[in-house]
Amino acid sequence: MSGVTGPGGLPYRDCAGVVLMNGDGLVFAGQRIDTPGAWQMPQGGIDKGETPRQAALRELEEEIGVRADLVGVVAETPDWVRYDLPPELLGKVWKGKYGGQRQKWYLLRFAGTDADIRIDTAHPEFDRWCWMQADNLIDHIVPFKRDVYRQVLGAFSDHLA
Repeated sequence: MSGVTGPGGLPYRDCAGVVLMNGDGLVFAGQRIDTPGAWQMPQGGIDKGETPRQAALRELEEEIGVRADLVGVVAETPDWVRYDLPPELLGKVWKGKYGGQRQKWYLLRFAGTDADIRIDTAHPEFDRWCWMQADNLIDHIVPFKRDVYRQVLGAFSDHLA
């Protein structure tokens, strides 16, 4: 746990995220099943005893079926990035325990093929996916996460298309 509090005095949830980049420098984006029109990259909570990097690789496989042996770590964000939940979501998501997320992001180079990406996982989060230019992705993210995505993609901009 980060020890820093967010909105409503609630702590931030520690999370790891993945910018999955293909050979053309494009990034994976999935449309959330629960929020049509909202796209995001794989991300999720860090389990007890897990490092952020381990969590990122686990989330990648859980959310889009990509195994760790199909990626190489290119970079990670130098610092944690945070976002606050908007007031209408406070007390509703994550069983009301958190006011936002504190995230560590990893840029991973994908060495597989599109056939290796499987969004029909045990607990699907996405109903569609595509490769996007990083700059175009920002417009498709839910508004309260856009600043985080700008920071993350900015940190990795030297590697992206």
